[in-house]
Amino acid sequence: MSDDSTIRVLVADDHPVVRDGLCALLRSVPGITPVATAATGREAIRGAVTHNPDVLILDIQMPDLTGIEAAREISRVAPQTAVVMLTMFQDDDSLFAAIRAGARGYILKGAAPDQIVHAIRAAAGGEAVFGSGVARRILAFLSAAPEQHAESFAQLTPREREVLALIAQGLGNHAIADRLRLNTKTISNHLSAIYTKLGVADRAEAITRARNAGLA
Repeated sequence: MSDDSTIRVLVADDHPVVRDGLCALLRSVPGITPVATAATGREAIRGAVTHNPDVLILDIQMPDLTGIEAAREISRVAPQTAVVMLTMFQDDDSLFAAIRAGARGYILKGAAPDQIVHAIRAAAGGEAVFGSGVARRILAFLSAAPEQHAESFAQLTPREREVLALIAQGLGNHAIADRLRLNTKTISNHLSAIYTKLGVADRAEAITRARNAGLA
């Protein structure tokens, strides 16, 4: 946080009305100052580097780079900035992707102004903060025993689970083949077997299943 204890915030959202509304709210709160705004994912990254904010409020649905992609890069180039997602997306895939990308908070649009202010202050203080419904889903996931997460994949062979984990980490077939010292045709065969056994239609659906189960 800044030496004068003022929390400096960058607001990134592709809708001008949302940006302006959030900035107006923050200007009315003692101890919090909006220092800049961004309308795209790349602008958010540049703003984090240029303005060095304590907190960056970031929407998931952004032009040129998604909020998830921007958060991942911000965590790398400006790790001192706490990213708080403020979004309409309530699905588990977006939630856990944001956390993996380094987001310190996840608040749903429609949250009361005092909840948003609380999230900013908590994130600036080094805390992780989530909206109530979001927090319940995270706690439910974390409280499940590891074997409960693995049960969904009991029908897979150890090699198939390994391949599934690697695609959930974002690796392509060639990279997986290199990692496992197999040829790409073998990886394709494993993936076909995984789709059939899990009853999913494609790679994206398999990745969602794996990430939601914590396999990544």
